[in-house]
Amino acid sequence: MRWFWVDRFTEFVSGSHAHGIKNVSLDEVVVDEYQPGFPMLPPTLVIEGMAQLGGILVSEHFAFEKRCVLAKVGKAQFYCPAIPGDQLSYKVNMESVHDTGATVTSVSHIGDKRHAEIDLMFAFLEEGRFTDGPLFGPGDLEAMLRLMHFFHVAVDSQGNPVPKYANL
Repeated sequence: MRWFWVDRFTEFVSGSHAHGIKNVSLDEVVVDEYQPGFPMLPPTLVIEGMAQLGGILVSEHFAFEKRCVLAKVGKAQFYCPAIPGDQLSYKVNMESVHDTGATVTSVSHIGDKRHAEIDLMFAFLEEGRFTDGPLFGPGDLEAMLRLMHFFHVAVDSQGNPVPKYANL
């Protein structure tokens, strides 16, 4: 993954939910150039940030052994723009898990104000279908999770720290 649209995990409970934050900054080119004269974080990147949180929530549920990808945005409702200086608070809840994928609901707030509501569906790629091999290079996913403080807050359903999975 080249770009992170989540700055930090603030809470993670395996099989249940994940919370994170994204700081909107004018020094990000996409914020400055998306809508000239009115800098804002593009809504598609808000969706991507929530998808990153949700994808990690779903992937961790399977000990990072399945190749999980965003398959569909079921609903995306935005209530206001995210502008420089805003801090988005993302909350993602796992709704259902199946052999072929999973669904999550997510909400974003700016302070106490509701910013967006998004429903996401994830699919698991079968080996040899669409892509061969892992989605990340050796150690890349673990490095990304460390940068976003995943291991600082991630716990299993009993409140124990999640393990450092072998296939990261």
